[in-house]
Amino acid sequence: MPINEKFSPIRKGLLEFLVLKIIAAERVYAADVLKQLSGTEFATPEGTLYPLLSKLRREELVDYEWTESEAGPPRKYYALTAKGREQLRETADYWQKINATVKSLGANTGF
Repeated sequence: MPINEKFSPIRKGLLEFLVLKIIAAERVYAADVLKQLSGTEFATPEGTLYPLLSKLRREELVDYEWTESEAGPPRKYYALTAKGREQLRETADYWQKINATVKSLGANTGF
């Protein structure tokens, strides 16, 4: 099994966390999110991002507003809701715990 396939479930789980982090940093539209993820292990096609953004909106973690664009059609800009900021905080805290556990277990193995 190729390494990318093997780690697909981990990537999928972390993608939502990373998207929330990107949106928390500034009001962004989907192309901004795709650009920030490109060149990383989490580079994501539009066909994956848009359903995720819709899911986050249904869960009331993000909201959006349409803004006129000088370069073309109006753009949908995303921002975290209060519930989204809380979810991000909880996930970041959990990530710190997981990271500490991974580092502490088998510490003598060199991995």
